[in-house]
Amino acid sequence: MTAPNYRAGVRLLPNAVTVLALCSGLSAVYFALSGRFELCVAAVGAAALCDALDGRLARLLDATTRIGAELDSLADLVSFGVAPALVLYIWGLEGNQYGWIVALVFAVCMMLRLARFNTLLDVEDEFPFTREFFVGVPAPAAAMSAGIPLYVTLHFGPGWWSAPPLVAGWALVIAALMVSRLPTLSFKSVRVSPNYIAPLLVLVAIAAAVLITVPFLGLGIVALVYLGSIPYTAHRHHWLTRHPEAWGVPVRERRAIARAARSARRLGLRSPLRHRVAGRASAVARAMRRFGDDPAGVMQRAARPGNGRAPGPAAQPGRSRLRLGLRRARRR
Repeated sequence: MTAPNYRAGVRLLPNAVTVLALCSGLSAVYFALSGRFELCVAAVGAAALCDALDGRLARLLDATTRIGAELDSLADLVSFGVAPALVLYIWGLEGNQYGWIVALVFAVCMMLRLARFNTLLDVEDEFPFTREFFVGVPAPAAAMSAGIPLYVTLHFGPGWWSAPPLVAGWALVIAALMVSRLPTLSFKSVRVSPNYIAPLLVLVAIAAAVLITVPFLGLGIVALVYLGSIPYTAHRHHWLTRHPEAWGVPVRERRAIARAARSARRLGLRSPLRHRVAGRASAVARAMRRFGDDPAGVMQRAARPGNGRAPGPAAQPGRSRLRLGLRRARRR
């Protein structure tokens, strides 16, 4: 009798954390109506922390459910879409003619971003490394980044950074990043080498000290650093699509492959790793384009480790041309 009750309690815990995230997001709107914008930032931060915990708790406790996934998406829409839009509107856009339009656009873009994320969960990955990236800026990061003008105002006071046109323009930029196709880093796939654990812990301590002493300035710096990493992440995604020899290897070995590729380009040579791993696949593709009438023969010849033997008695005259094409493709 105790096992089912225990199991029900385990399944309840991640959903309870999701509900806490929703309540934190809505509390940000309550604090904004009272003019306590520093508590708005704390409430959205608490919602982001709960959002990071609920999924991990569900996987750790083996309590993932369909209703939990739906609750998570709905809570993200309210906490990171509706609540930040209303906070920005109440703080800096209420007297602006187009302020409400900006708030609506931000909330709608968040809804579209979450709908696309849920749709991509059921789609087969195009590349093996796809799960290392998000498509567009994720919901918690977008909500925290949209509040940079508010953070600066809370730390330095009103200025040009709190002007309604700039606040509206910044909110629209973040909304566009949410629905964009830009690859962004997924921290779920980040693996830290044992050699970097101690320096990373020191950086965590420094970040905690900054957030305690100057919390709003620290949040603004963290958000700007995250947005500044998007070009590097896009470059990394583009590099991985062009280097299949780096698929399925640890990040540390990818750096070695990248250094070898740069050295080969400087010397005017082709990367030996790429030729060894992906060369046979490219040879098959070129042979298929030349001799598309015999795909079975192409695969058999491409799978041979040597240069092939003489054709059998049942071979047709066109087979010699096929073997010659494969030899030329291997030499390239």
